Amino acid sequence: MPDIFKALATIMAWILWIVALVIGFSTFAVGIISGALFSTTQPMPLIFPVAWAVAGFYALAAVVIMILRKKME
Repeated sequence: MPDIFKALATIMAWILWIVALVIGFSTFAVGIISGALFSTTQPMPLIFPVAWAVAGFYALAAVVIMILRKKME
């Protein structure tokens, strides 16, 4: 395989990993700041688990891309 494909796979994996971290931590921060994450009077809004699931999917996709990149060598 040409080296450009390995470079593009590496760039894409890093982008997905950084986006996963941003989504996950920003959802956590917004939940704490709004007070909805640890509220005992109301159930937690569904947006928080959905956002963490999306972040987890992005992180998993980054891992898969790095495994595929490793197989390109």
